[in-house]
Amino acid sequence: MDIFAERLKNLRKEGRFTSKEVAEYMGIGQRAYLYYESAVHYPDVPGLMKLADFFGVSTDYLLGRSDQR
Repeated sequence: MDIFAERLKNLRKEGRFTSKEVAEYMGIGQRAYLYYESAVHYPDVPGLMKLADFFGVSTDYLLGRSDQR
């Protein structure tokens, strides 16, 4: 699994959020969000920043460029 998708899914589960809750925060459909967790599609830059803010991590962490959250 792609590191971005893996980290995104792990963060969601750690925070005990549903995919629907994250999708609503992002302003996208649940299926679109699940595509991120499946490494089928990726968010645009503003979407990536929004995900990082939601989970309280850096974009570098989400992208696998750093192991420091």
